[in-house]
Amino acid sequence: MYGSLEGWRAYATERGNSAPTDAADADATAALVRASDHIRYRYVANLLPGYDETLSVVEPATYEAANLELATPGFFVTTYTPANQKVLTEVKGIKWQVVGDAKSAFSAAPVSTLIEAMFDPFLTDADAPYFAFRSVGAA
Repeated sequence: MYGSLEGWRAYATERGNSAPTDAADADATAALVRASDHIRYRYVANLLPGYDETLSVVEPATYEAANLELATPGFFVTTYTPANQKVLTEVKGIKWQVVGDAKSAFSAAPVSTLIEAMFDPFLTDADAPYFAFRSVGAA
């Protein structure tokens, strides 16, 4: 788990948010664990080479994610399908239009713009074109 319950409560209180302090320890801890999982698998796993979980933004970003998880348990584990990424554009002929880029790596994931901004300078672009050298036959 990134951070601590006491650290999160202090961080939130400094920003005028008493919800983590008002919450039962078990509920707050569970939210912090879920937030840590999200930060670990979405952001830390995609850091540029040379950065790791000791990066200074990891702990505050976890606290921001924990705020969302405490308010809405399971916020970051919502399951989406491509069919969810559409908007009704016509009723008579029943037409739908895709919203956003449904093919990008994280297009259907819930996002905190603040967490995105915190990690932006340190992340690899999951949708960037990549190349690799491969050989065929014995090495």
